[in-house]
Amino acid sequence: MTTTVGAMTTTLTGPVLFKAACPDCRGSFELASDALRLAIGATRRTTFYSFTCPDCGSAVRKPAGERIIELLTGGGVRTLRVQGG
Repeated sequence: MTTTVGAMTTTLTGPVLFKAACPDCRGSFELASDALRLAIGATRRTTFYSFTCPDCGSAVRKPAGERIIELLTGGGVRTLRVQGG
């Protein structure tokens, strides 16, 4: 996989891992892209990423700003675009 950010190009080999932490059990771990989900909505409140903590099993939801969205989509995380109605 090749990721381009600005004028810098990086070639990634192997699976992409993301560092994450659980606010419930305070565990820190790395997750593969298929363990994360990204929801992009019309507002900051409806734009977030989520995962299940591998340590305690809690469903975790965290806000996703522009940089997080860029990193997650570039790393192959499945994305849901939420339409306002």
